[in-house]
Amino acid sequence: MKVRAAKPGEGQDLSALCVRSKAHWGYDATFMRLSAASLAVNEDDIAVGRVLVAIDDAGRVIGVACVVPDGDVADLDSLFVDPPAIGSGAGRALFDAAVALARKQGARRMTILADPNGAAFYERMGARFLRNAPSDAIPGRTLPFYEYDLTSRTVA
Repeated sequence: MKVRAAKPGEGQDLSALCVRSKAHWGYDATFMRLSAASLAVNEDDIAVGRVLVAIDDAGRVIGVACVVPDGDVADLDSLFVDPPAIGSGAGRALFDAAVALARKQGARRMTILADPNGAAFYERMGARFLRNAPSDAIPGRTLPFYEYDLTSRTVA
């Protein structure tokens, strides 16, 4: 498996991967409809190098992450693994690559608004739980909000 920058024109397929990954956790159709905009991978983000993809040995895209810089903070805007590849190490590879990209962008810390099903993963990666924060997709829902220190020399 390897991680590379997303290529222009991949946004639609990457968005579909995000939807499949989110739906894997059993969310209903209404929830998925409300989440659709937040699951879309933006071609503009791809064009400026914010989107990473994990590729399996056969060359198939099995995961996606997006890192959005804002001064000395980078937001891990998304990290999704295609359901058949969950547990393959793609998530860790994407997280490590996202950390490297955030550092390259000049960030000193990375924030993560996590799905509850991903909370344990981010904790294993070394992210620190800060608080629950409002969902960016579902009104009235709160999600675990994490921070990852990018100033340490090691990757998760």
